[in-house]
Amino acid sequence: MATMKAVVIREAGGPEVLKIEKIPVPVPKKGQVLMRIKAFGLNRSELFTRWGHSPSVSFPRVLGIEAVGVVEESPGDEFRKGDVIATAMGGLGRDFDGGYAEFTCVPAAQVQVIQTTTQLPWESLGALPEMLQTAWGSLFRSLRLAKGESLLIRGGTTSVGLAAAAIAKNHGVSVAATTRNPARESLLRAHGVEHVFIDNGSIAHQVREKRPEGFDKVLELVGTTVLKDSLKCAKEGGIVCLSGIVGNEWSFDHFSPMEAIPTAVCLTSYGGGPQDFMRTPLGGLTRQIEEGTLFVQIGKTFRLDDIVEAHRCMEENRAGGKIVVLT
Repeated sequence: MATMKAVVIREAGGPEVLKIEKIPVPVPKKGQVLMRIKAFGLNRSELFTRWGHSPSVSFPRVLGIEAVGVVEESPGDEFRKGDVIATAMGGLGRDFDGGYAEFTCVPAAQVQVIQTTTQLPWESLGALPEMLQTAWGSLFRSLRLAKGESLLIRGGTTSVGLAAAAIAKNHGVSVAATTRNPARESLLRAHGVEHVFIDNGSIAHQVREKRPEGFDKVLELVGTTVLKDSLKCAKEGGIVCLSGIVGNEWSFDHFSPMEAIPTAVCLTSYGGGPQDFMRTPLGGLTRQIEEGTLFVQIGKTFRLDDIVEAHRCMEENRAGGKIVVLT
């Protein structure tokens, strides 16, 4: 039986619980695709799972909710061997073994082909699936962002925040964003951000001084720790979308909707799933990156053998962009 190198988690804990093991290469059935993984991005949901905060995930498990690589086998002939493909979500790394490995087996309906002529290196492609899905889906499905509107991104220097800023700017939107670190202002401006708010946990007063009516749309990536404040930043008729939890708090201790949600402001969320991933125009966005019209920030790149250090880097927020692991 063929074996592969994979990162297996058998118990919750710190980065050191991620162990490199040799396990069997999965065998695809009709309707599935065996992907030879070339790269994958790290995501905070995997950090929460490693901590033991994902009750639906049972151990042992190979984590990883996204991956890019090439088709190794496609029993249903949906793809050709060697096609460059991407996959994300849909139970990957949660219900079945995911991207932290040399191979993964996924439903064919959960796979997008990336143009085979792409000149982007694997470390760039590995950053894209989940990051672009979340950015695109949050902006255009949940927020229904339109040309000429104003957008505030709370958590602007996250990988999703930077991608969302660049995508929104290309869409003709006026973009503002937050950061806790004044030294990151130039990074935000390089991604199309016109105004930067230094975030001390409460920015609503700053926002109202700069834009008294508030923003048309607010993309909330920090999470519940600042959501009530972000709701105060939206204009009447505006929408606030919760898409990230980088503040590491999943829920409120106390939440009174009548007090927290201003009159005529809408609160929504974006979780993303296999259908949402398939809706994401990954090919078109990849071409924009190749052409230089869309910039994506790669923070740090690691090898599979260095997964412990990669997770430690993510946990300590040291990357300054998307973390990518090469197999």
